[in-house]
Amino acid sequence: MTPQGPEIFVAPGLRSPFARIDRELADLNALRLSTPVVQQSVVGPRGPGQAEAVDLVLWGSVIPSLEVSNWGREVWLESGLDPHVPAQGIVQACATSLAAATHAAGQARSGRLELALCGGVESMSFTQIGLPLRLSRTVRRAVQAGSPVRAVRTLTQLRLKDIRVRIPTATERTTGLTMGEHAEQMAKTWSVGREAQDRLAFESHMRAVSATERGFFRPLLVTPGTFPADVDAVPRPGTSLDKLARLRPSFDRESGTLTAGNSTPLTDGAAAVWVGTAAGVERLPGDVPRVRLLDWEEAAIDLRRQGLLMAPTLAIPRLLARHDMGYGDVALWEIHEAFAVQVLCTIAALEDRDWLREQAGVDRELGAFPRDRLNPNGGSVALGHPFGATGARILSQAAAELADMESGSRAVVSICAAGGLGHVALLETV
Repeated sequence: MTPQGPEIFVAPGLRSPFARIDRELADLNALRLSTPVVQQSVVGPRGPGQAEAVDLVLWGSVIPSLEVSNWGREVWLESGLDPHVPAQGIVQACATSLAAATHAAGQARSGRLELALCGGVESMSFTQIGLPLRLSRTVRRAVQAGSPVRAVRTLTQLRLKDIRVRIPTATERTTGLTMGEHAEQMAKTWSVGREAQDRLAFESHMRAVSATERGFFRPLLVTPGTFPADVDAVPRPGTSLDKLARLRPSFDRESGTLTAGNSTPLTDGAAAVWVGTAAGVERLPGDVPRVRLLDWEEAAIDLRRQGLLMAPTLAIPRLLARHDMGYGDVALWEIHEAFAVQVLCTIAALEDRDWLREQAGVDRELGAFPRDRLNPNGGSVALGHPFGATGARILSQAAAELADMESGSRAVVSICAAGGLGHVALLETV
């Protein structure tokens, strides 16, 4: 069923520039990345408005922190804004801030709020290492021992095998494989070769570079000078198909097709997006574009059998079928590029009638996928992928793109996520 209730709108929030891990933003932790984004989204730089009258803040980060549990509340308080605004953390892996947006939309449809600020952050340069349970317990007891002698006695109970650390990785707990290794499996299943992946990656970079040069991203970024980088530092204007072809495989050294060039880099960054009713978005400055959030869909797959990042291929056809739409009825496709191969596998599955019928449960002709409408201003391979921020980045970008199209034009935003999850949304120009 289509969600009922008042119309819901999405308006672009601001974001930081994105940068590769340990580069331009390496000295900023997640709070310091988030705070200027939240402050400027709420009170500037767009000029006077009433956005400070926020009803709810939803903010997420995927990589665990020992210092922050409720990211929404801590980011909001760190920003020095009204402490009476409820704020909470939310996590859905790579779809975290898209999940925040649809969660807020559900509350807005039910009449519980009018305006929510949603978003997320990832400071991958500040990833905290973990300790094995025995080492962690022993160190804690030593710190709490009360005297140096008892502390030393406690520490002498450790064995050599206990002294090791764990660095968080993009590994699936249920399979023991990294996301890249799963993507290599998908490449083989769907017969997607290296050349096609490199070409999609090259196009993503060229589109992101072009969008930067013509100023498309400028209204979506915080005020220049706020961060060490004023524009995204990930897109590579000097890349070429020849350069991409020379890169070695990253996950399967012998026969793999995924490289650092056609995969999303580890990235630092923060992003926000507005979600609200008609009355809510009226609090925003008048020049902020806004589009309707018509509907959304979540899906989950058997990640051992169907492909870890293939859940959007179930969610997209179900969403379109509910609105009696085909692929050609969508003017803009913003599909998160976890890997170039994941996007290509997604398109292949969407055009496979048997897959749609047997896996998605949609037995109808949806047409050919319009590849010329895909990620026109670059995707995550070129722009980067701070896990918690990507959903807000894509939603804000799609809203800005769609707002320039004729009335009634529609867009699909699609994000695959760890754990075999997919989250998609349907937008429409006002």
